[in-house]
Amino acid sequence: MLKKKKNRTLEKQSRVPSKTLISATAHHKNPLSLSREKQQIQRKMGSDSEAEKHHEKDKKKKVLALAPIAKPLAGKKLSKKTLKLIRRAAENKCLKRGVKEVVKSIRRGHKGLCVIAGNISPIDVITHVPILCEEADIPYIYVNSKEELANAGATKRPTCCVLVLTKPQKGELAQEEQDKLKADYSQVAAEVSELTSTLF
Repeated sequence: MLKKKKNRTLEKQSRVPSKTLISATAHHKNPLSLSREKQQIQRKMGSDSEAEKHHEKDKKKKVLALAPIAKPLAGKKLSKKTLKLIRRAAENKCLKRGVKEVVKSIRRGHKGLCVIAGNISPIDVITHVPILCEEADIPYIYVNSKEELANAGATKRPTCCVLVLTKPQKGELAQEEQDKLKADYSQVAAEVSELTSTLF
């Protein structure tokens, strides 16, 4: 009789978790926050942490995601100069964004520098743009990502390509601003043509 009572009490205890167990699980941290804490500790230690490995993988993905037709591709310095030029052109409203606008401007005979993103997928979206540029004698260059191009062009949406013009379509620029823009433009255009001549 005593054994049966003990067995019953043991069964009840196993079915209902004790208050200490409930309180321990309630105060236990989320496993995601624990992993974040581990990552922060590893970053402070300076070891080859998970975050660093993930960052390196992202860099490799960016390099692998480049389109096979992305030539001539701007290096770090030229890319920086080009994005600076795009930023200045966007401020002065001397910039055409997107494939439609760029193609329309080229067909209308506007001259400038065409900057194309190298990580476009599918590449069919931009394959005709370099051909149009070559036919119209417009220098063109590829940069690594469409996000960088969008940031430089003062827009939030990723941009496939932009056309940098030396003067705005409507209105006029102050002489000082126009001189700065032309100086930057001529410097980048010269480097682009030099890079293109080494390729072909």
